Amino acid sequence: MPSLSRRAFFTGRRITNDPWENFCQRMRRLVQGSFFNEGRVDGFGHARLSAKTPADAHHALMLCNEYEVVFMLDGLEEEAQQPGSPVLWVDPSIYLKTCQPVPDTDDKWFVQPGCFVAELKQAGLKQFDAFPDYLTVATLLADRVHMNLPTGELGRMGLSHAGVLFADETKAVLGPFGETQQQPLGTLTLQQLAPALFRLAAGDSAKLCAEASHWPGRYRLDALMPADGHEVNLSHLLFGHGGDLCWAEWFVFRAMSEPVEPLPFRGVASNAFDDTVVYAAQDIDLHIKNQFDPCGIFPHPGQAL
Repeated sequence: MPSLSRRAFFTGRRITNDPWENFCQRMRRLVQGSFFNEGRVDGFGHARLSAKTPADAHHALMLCNEYEVVFMLDGLEEEAQQPGSPVLWVDPSIYLKTCQPVPDTDDKWFVQPGCFVAELKQAGLKQFDAFPDYLTVATLLADRVHMNLPTGELGRMGLSHAGVLFADETKAVLGPFGETQQQPLGTLTLQQLAPALFRLAAGDSAKLCAEASHWPGRYRLDALMPADGHEVNLSHLLFGHGGDLCWAEWFVFRAMSEPVEPLPFRGVASNAFDDTVVYAAQDIDLHIKNQFDPCGIFPHPGQAL
């Protein structure tokens, strides 16, 4: 068997025992998009990927799992630092920016995560009129401030479905959930996740949080606790999640006729909630994060809010 050094000579690759260098080498071999190693900060590697295909994000997540690198959505406002960990920022805005009508529908649009809000406005999706043009749809929906919608009224954004990549590298479609919806929970991960979330939504902590006009938690469990006139929709769990829960590969929106105006942001640190509500919200957030991302491959938190 040839030695490692001989194998490296014939393949043209330098053998290294440095995990970060190995991660970067394998990223360059696997992805079609642009990958840039930014070096190290306090000894931990930083890199960026402009994903060219959905498979690029999947390959990146696989390697992030293997090398314990934090997988972060690039472009978030109020981005939180991730001390003590190597980080890969993934940017969908260069290549993954399709925005097109869904065939055989009058009012639905298929949107990739890198599509800019400006393009959605031009397409006639009025719900985006109040939001900044420069944000991608992925960063907008992940933003806690911009997605600070009234409790139980997440349907205002017109989000119908979302295709997501979970931390365990499985894919699923999140969408409406209820007696009138026949779409099965297609993966084992989702089959385990959905019942756990509904049990959480039925608990005392969730009921306490739902009494507030501003949802006090980081993750929008009120997606499963809709107000009158709205429906349960698992894709609404992505609103304001900060990139902490999963990677969104695509969205389907209904074109809405009214602009959405978020409420003034009130996080738990703003003293807008009493201690019992704060503790309830933190309990819910911890459970949701552990259900979606038990190994912590996504940031926690992605936004410093």
